This record gives sequence, C-alpha cells and structure tokens, in this order.
Amino acid sequence: MRVRTISLLAGLGLLAVAGDAAAQSQINLIIGSDAGGGYDVYGRAVARHISKYLPGNPNVVSQNMPGAGGNRAAEYVYSTAPKDGSAFGIIFPGSVMSPLIGVGGDLKFDPQKFNYIGTAAKETRVCVTRKEAKAKTFEEAQKNEIVIAASADGGSTADYAVLANEFLGTKFKIVRGYKGSREMVLAVERAEADGLCGYAYTSLKTQKPDWIDGTNANLIVQFGIGPDAELDKLGVPKIWSFIKNDEAKQIFELLIAQQEFGRPFVMPPGVPADKVKVMREAFAKTMKDPEFLAEAQKQKIDIEYGSGEEVQQLVERVYKTPKPVIDRMVKAMTPK
Repeated sequence: MRVRTISLLAGLGLLAVAGDAAAQSQINLIIGSDAGGGYDVYGRAVARHISKYLPGNPNVVSQNMPGAGGNRAAEYVYSTAPKDGSAFGIIFPGSVMSPLIGVGGDLKFDPQKFNYIGTAAKETRVCVTRKEAKAKTFEEAQKNEIVIAASADGGSTADYAVLANEFLGTKFKIVRGYKGSREMVLAVERAEADGLCGYAYTSLKTQKPDWIDGTNANLIVQFGIGPDAELDKLGVPKIWSFIKNDEAKQIFELLIAQQEFGRPFVMPPGVPADKVKVMREAFAKTMKDPEFLAEAQKQKIDIEYGSGEEVQQLVERVYKTPKPVIDRMVKAMTPK
C-alpha cells in the first residue's frame, strides 16, 4: 500500500512538472523598437538561441512593440505581461531613466522593480550628420542650425540633443515623433533631417555600416563613460572635450550612466524568484554560446555581457542621484 502511495505521488509530481513544462512551451519576448532597429536585432538574436538553455526548450516568439520612446513596451512588460515566467522584454535605457527625470508623461512603471535579466551590450552613443549637412563637426553644430530627427521625449535621440543644446551650445532643431531609429535613418537619407543624436554605435554598425568611415556621413561626437576604441581610431571626439563646467559634467555623467545598461532584458515584477534565476542563467549561457556569438559577429553587433544582478545594482545607484542634479536635468528637458 505504501509503495502504491509513493508511486501515485510520484506520478502526480511528474504530471505537475509536465504541466509546468506545457505552460512554458512558449515564451514571448517583447521588443521595445520597430522591426529592423538595433534593439530588434539584439532581441531576435537572443530569442533564436536562449531556448536551448531553458527548461523544455520552449519556443521563444519575438513581438515588436514600438512607441513612446520605448516606454510603451516597458509599461506592457511591467503591468500587463504574465508574471509566470512566460514573458520578458528588451527595453531602452531611456525607459529606465524616464521616471527618474520625469519625462515621457504619466509612466505606469517603476524601473527599480523590474527583474533585470542582464544586458547584451554596454553602449557608446554618437551624433551623426549627413555628408552635406551644415554641421560636419561638433564645433560646426555649435554655430549652425541643423535638423535632428528624434523619437519622443525620454528617448535617447531626443534627450541627448536637448541636453547638448542646453549645456553645450549646439543649435539642433529637434523634430520629434519618429517611431524608431530605422525611420530616423530614412529621414536623414531623404534629407528631411540633417542627422540624429544619441544614436547607439552598435545600431549604426548594424543599420548603416556605410556611414562609419566618413564617406557617406559625419560622426561628430561620441558619448561614453570611457572612450570607444573603434571610434577613437576613426578620430571621433569625446563629449568630455566640449564640457567646460562642473554642472554640465554632472548632467552628462548621469545621462551617460544609462549606457551601462546597454541592451537591458527584463522580466515583470512579481515573477517568482526561481523563474528569474532560471532566465538569468539561460541568458548568461546564451551570451557565451558559440553559435550566438558567430551570429552576432555576422550581424556586426557587439556583445558585452552584464549580469542581471549588476544591472539591478546600477539602476539602484542611479536612482540615488542627488535631487539637485536631477532637477537641473529635468528643467533642461522640460519643453520651453
């Protein structure tokens, strides 16, 4: 009788495991950009390889959800996506920063409460202008007005241009409302815009590699905590060389800190800790997977892994920034 009871309990346990596996037969990855953008390339590359490291090898389905400078996807993952481990997302660093600096409207998510899975890259951003633009250098952008394509306030392509105008004297005429970097690039190619700013260098290499060597476009400045070796080799000046006072330095240090988030992958708050742990471990293994790395090299995307724990801690530190620094940044970003 005891043997039959143990066997029955074991059978029920197997059914429970099987049921759980069935529930996770599909996992949805929400991508906060339009198809073809840099975040889309990273997201879909991860989606193609992470399954082999997840229990049951579930089908990972990528879903694009652009809008509101990436905040639409962040709100969906935070509030609407299931909390059973069957959904995660790749969001913009700007979405992590927006609630802190009060841009993007009434945002219904708290970046500190996401479960960070990790980042696939740590970013350097650039300002780039079309070859015929009146500003072929950053110094010329401080003298001549040029049209800059941007997403919504709270997105990097708006924020970097706004702060460059406010603190560094550039004369960017910022045209907002572009859905993603792909549309901004097309606007530059059609000459309806002269350039874009706060553009991730990894996205540039993926989307417009012909802009890099100076033949078809001008890379006028790089934004990074430290220098990017490739951009240094190309002679692209660092933003720090144009900053003349402590206030501007503090503002840009806060702005650029978000680049360390790079390409952040997150799960909703409330996901059980064991499921977060499984996803973090699967993500870490994916970042070292030879097939994934070969695909990344082919697609010309840089991989610089940061763990979920590291990103979580960085977000917490950023949210402890002194209020006067944040207030000054917010004032600068408030539409005049």
